[in-house]
Amino acid sequence: MSAKEIKALVRRWFEESNKGKAAAIAVIDKLCASGCILHGGSGRDYSVEEYKKYTSDLINAFPDTHFTIDDMVVEGDKVAVRITMNGTNKGEFMGIAPTNKKMTMWMIQIFDIAGGNIVEGWSRYDTLGLMQQLGVVPTPGKGK
Repeated sequence: MSAKEIKALVRRWFEESNKGKAAAIAVIDKLCASGCILHGGSGRDYSVEEYKKYTSDLINAFPDTHFTIDDMVVEGDKVAVRITMNGTNKGEFMGIAPTNKKMTMWMIQIFDIAGGNIVEGWSRYDTLGLMQQLGVVPTPGKGK
């Protein structure tokens, strides 16, 4: 695939994810190759089915989830994407009761593309910043 085609595939991933849970789950099915492994930000590896469950849980917790692509770089069959995610915590998240707080979190994702599908992916995100925004972890210097 060309760099232009790879960028279009990744844009589709996030644009569909912005349309709600059903579209986010459907795009995972459409774009992930059989046997695809997605390495999560927590260090956990997900099969496609496990990643769909994770995505469903994330959108249940942040039903207004919105991803904005800030940067995208393609080299060969790999693409690195810097994303900003926004949402409001309306449901349980990682065992934490809903806070009704808005959050903005940065993410970095790298996808390996083959045959027009994602064959492997790696994610890292600002978990500490997210927990601070939700009020679960104190922010140093805040409240003094």
